[in-house]
Amino acid sequence: MKGSGRNQDLTLSQQLLFLKANPAIGGGGTVRANKLTWQVPIQPTALARSYLATVTYRPGQMPDVQIDDPDLELLADGRPLPHVYRDPLRLCLYLPRTREWEARKRIDQTVIPWTYLWLYYFEDWLWSDDWKGEGRHPADEPEHVGSRALRRAVVRS
Repeated sequence: MKGSGRNQDLTLSQQLLFLKANPAIGGGGTVRANKLTWQVPIQPTALARSYLATVTYRPGQMPDVQIDDPDLELLADGRPLPHVYRDPLRLCLYLPRTREWEARKRIDQTVIPWTYLWLYYFEDWLWSDDWKGEGRHPADEPEHVGSRALRRAVVRS
């Protein structure tokens, strides 16, 4: 494990063991070629459809979540999907560089519950056309302005 003390990064094998041992998490996965892959069926509410999600994680990167089934774009019926990354299509679950996700955190206690929550809001959005999940998408951030005073002036205008 990298780091020291209580803030050590979890290894891929540790992440896999936590996923397997968590009674609230279904699915299954493997660690191969320095990559963790976990497939999990998710039904965000009793009345919602079931989704098949795949979490992939490599050390030094952020975990990615893709929905394998059903096709989110088909469900959106031509509307642009909220809070996703493209190429390939992945869920936007947290803001990078905010420490919401760190390699010392457990995927079963962070990324998987965030996926349930994202799909809950997605189901609501399909019906209402209003994303109630809040959050900010990195593409929505204003361009970086050099000086702090100038940044404040831009935000106020």
